[in-house]
Amino acid sequence: MAVHNLTTPFTDEMIHELHVGDTVYFDGTLFGIRDLTQIYMFDQNHEPPCSLAGMPAIHTAPSLKKVGDRWEKICVGTTTSTRMERFSPELIGTYGVKAIIGKGGLYNGSLQAMQQHKAVYLAIVGGSAALETLQVEEVEEVYWEHLHPEALYKFRVKGFGPLTVGMDSHGRHLFEEVKENTRRKLPDIYEKLGIVE
Repeated sequence: MAVHNLTTPFTDEMIHELHVGDTVYFDGTLFGIRDLTQIYMFDQNHEPPCSLAGMPAIHTAPSLKKVGDRWEKICVGTTTSTRMERFSPELIGTYGVKAIIGKGGLYNGSLQAMQQHKAVYLAIVGGSAALETLQVEEVEEVYWEHLHPEALYKFRVKGFGPLTVGMDSHGRHLFEEVKENTRRKLPDIYEKLGIVE
């Protein structure tokens, strides 16, 4: 398992080098999205007002405050990804997002899109919002402000991580592999505990 220090935008070659279990840190641009952001994009047919190509997107509804014409961070945390599965293949395939960051992983539709379009899922440890917030250097833009706290956010980050490659462009899915490994071990565990299935 390797450690990668990257800078956005991510290229196909960079993504190809990432494998399940690797650790990633990166500098540059990070877009924040959440449920309502993607409902607005995909269900209500609003094109993003900026290019997402080659960029990472994190599942977040950040706590920010507006001071004059600038937004300042209070807390930038991460939410569970699975409920946003239906948007992720198109986010990758149509808009060129190269990494989705969140908790809990995504499903096979997203994995197929990652294989086809060279993208990854990067898992973040739950409860790490304080660290994430420190790694956000600036809130550069808030698009679709009327959706806040589920607008489209453009952050500048430094040393963002550690992130674990949970799904890669080679077809591996860490979350499913852990489930399968657990299923294989359960009979022995039950037997040792004297539990009859």
